[in-house]
Amino acid sequence: MNELPRSLKVVTVWLLVGVALFLAVQALLSQQQRARFEVAGGEVVIRRGPDGHYHWPARVNGHAVDFLVDTGATRSALPAELARRLQLPVEGQTRSQTAGGTVQGEVVRADLELQGGVRAQQLRITALPALGAPLLGMDVLSRLHWRQADGELIFDLGTAAD
Repeated sequence: MNELPRSLKVVTVWLLVGVALFLAVQALLSQQQRARFEVAGGEVVIRRGPDGHYHWPARVNGHAVDFLVDTGATRSALPAELARRLQLPVEGQTRSQTAGGTVQGEVVRADLELQGGVRAQQLRITALPALGAPLLGMDVLSRLHWRQADGELIFDLGTAAD
């Protein structure tokens, strides 16, 4: 039997390289889609997302909200439009210092339940008009013992501070 033509061999090699590359990309995408949030053994582990931030799923007055963990924020904040949609009671006006300057907002109250069992009842939250995403600030984070290592935030729920 004759050997396969050289061009068929080259095409076969390139097809195999293409399949291997396709499988590698699929494996990478699968790894990126794996759970970035895990509760195990009294700890909450949040892996840094593709956007470089840590996200903590929560419920605000029973509605699903994805918070961006912001250790630089004094108080937790919601976009004003979201606060209105959730019909959160307004307690007053406030001025907040943001990266974009001073912003006028409202102080609202809500029950917050972070996935993993962390709760804050009647938490004072700042509602800001041009905020892009809900922020989980130090008003909640400072009540927890946590550390950051290797692209993960690890919260020890067994030793929550009061």
